[in-house]
Amino acid sequence: MFVIIAIDQVFNCPIALKMISIIIPTFNEENHIAATIHYLRQCRNQELLTEIIIVDGGSTDQTVKEAEKAGAGRVIVSAKKGRAVQMNFGASHAKGDIFYFLHADTLPPVGFSSDIAKAVKSGFQAGCFRLSFDHKHWFLKANCWFTRFDVDAFRFGDSSLFVSRELFIRAGGFSEKHLLLEDQEIIWRLKRFCHFVIIQKPVITSARKYLQTGIYKTQGIYFLIYLMYRLGVKQQKLGSTYGKLVKQD
Repeated sequence: MFVIIAIDQVFNCPIALKMISIIIPTFNEENHIAATIHYLRQCRNQELLTEIIIVDGGSTDQTVKEAEKAGAGRVIVSAKKGRAVQMNFGASHAKGDIFYFLHADTLPPVGFSSDIAKAVKSGFQAGCFRLSFDHKHWFLKANCWFTRFDVDAFRFGDSSLFVSRELFIRAGGFSEKHLLLEDQEIIWRLKRFCHFVIIQKPVITSARKYLQTGIYKTQGIYFLIYLMYRLGVKQQKLGSTYGKLVKQD
């Protein structure tokens, strides 16, 4: 189902409408997590946000302390490391009716909670935003242009993801067998149960991996990993290939 909506005005809705739990998986994100939490707390329509949950995967730096100092509502540590595992763990502790999964180095639009609330009121139980980077390289901007379309090849976790609690449970949550591309896999399953919406406002995510490894090289690696995934290569092989090719900060 190809569905896109544009949301141009702030949606003022009563506090009784669906409450949102923000769930952020982290691992060694001491340089980003505090700024992200401060930003989220400054965004308007705070009455729609019930909590910010940081789910740490055993960081060896000061991520947990930085998150606590920044005022995260809850900071919990997952017994296992991995985005899928950590996000499921966070969802199991969440109080909200809507789960909003966000990367530690990604900032949603200022009115994101209102945008999500309006999408939910319009009948969409799951969706995401468009993507943009914090770097103005023409190639990155061209890549982001395509994220306005509902095409699986352009749908990754950097764009964030919101999903109703009911639908998340019905779909079975994130596949913990997935070391990579867990976001693509769950969206594929969510679309079997609901209309998926792309809100036509961009999140801003860090281009650090592109800059560390090289913009064109990184995109080539991502294409390779995605192709391997589509060809059915096992997750362990995808993970080892990614780890060898992409510089880790």
